[in-house]
Amino acid sequence: MRYTNERKEFVGMTPLRKQMIEELQLRNLSETTIHTYVHAVERYAKHFNTSPAKLGPEQVREYLLYLLNNHHVSSSTIQVNRGALKFLYVKTLKQRWFDDEIPYPKKQVRLPDVIRADDIARILDRTSNLKHWTIIATLYATALRVHECSLLQIADIDHKDMIIRVRHGKGRVPRNIPLSEALQKRLAIYCQRYRPTTWLFPSSMRAGRPLDDHTIRHACRNAGKRAGIQQPVHPHLFRHACATHMLEAGADLRTIQHLLGHADIRTTARYLHVSMRLIQAIRSPFDALTLQPIDLSKEGEDD
Repeated sequence: MRYTNERKEFVGMTPLRKQMIEELQLRNLSETTIHTYVHAVERYAKHFNTSPAKLGPEQVREYLLYLLNNHHVSSSTIQVNRGALKFLYVKTLKQRWFDDEIPYPKKQVRLPDVIRADDIARILDRTSNLKHWTIIATLYATALRVHECSLLQIADIDHKDMIIRVRHGKGRVPRNIPLSEALQKRLAIYCQRYRPTTWLFPSSMRAGRPLDDHTIRHACRNAGKRAGIQQPVHPHLFRHACATHMLEAGADLRTIQHLLGHADIRTTARYLHVSMRLIQAIRSPFDALTLQPIDLSKEGEDD
């Protein structure tokens, strides 16, 4: 079975899977969400080697516990799998037992990883492939998600108004973000060398298609290794770094929320917890107290 995004065709697909994809499409969910949900259900079906329509709450609980205890997946991974199975049973199969039978896992709050600006400069300086260099620079300069970056088109770069139009934002919500002057100059060099026509970062393997997310992740990972960065380097690391460094430079949360395309400002507020400069700049009220010098000769007299 395969689902071809380009032509929206269903090849060798079971009726249930086709029905689920159509339900996802009717709700205008992103291709990324559709792909994630469909493959989560596919793994669930393979685990029991039977159609999910023949399974019920006992099997869903068993499978989620299997992922948790045998594969030690994160709470966010459990939530994704739960969400996919809930969509299957509630929206596709029209069953109503899911929320009563399958508890919602408590979300573990994780602070975003942040990389320093000098490490980003080192990554770029050690990247000789101009296309990969431009992709990494774009990720950091714009705070785009990897999928948003891969789907950028030449027409999305507005050199006159100095903005980048993000057409394929999360939740299909478009937004405009500022175009850095330094990035604009680098994009001009890149375009002169590669001469892209439609997609800003076209695939060299698939004619007429953009570079896929996996290739961008692979390029970031290799760039980090070349630069000797100890932590894993991935596209979202540059997004986190851009937001945090903007916050440290004085940008307000609302501006950063728009830049990142966050629906809830509480998501953006996580960056307050990872900005070491802001933390170090906070003055404790203890510093304002007027205290007598410590006299060690009187130690213990209060006992």
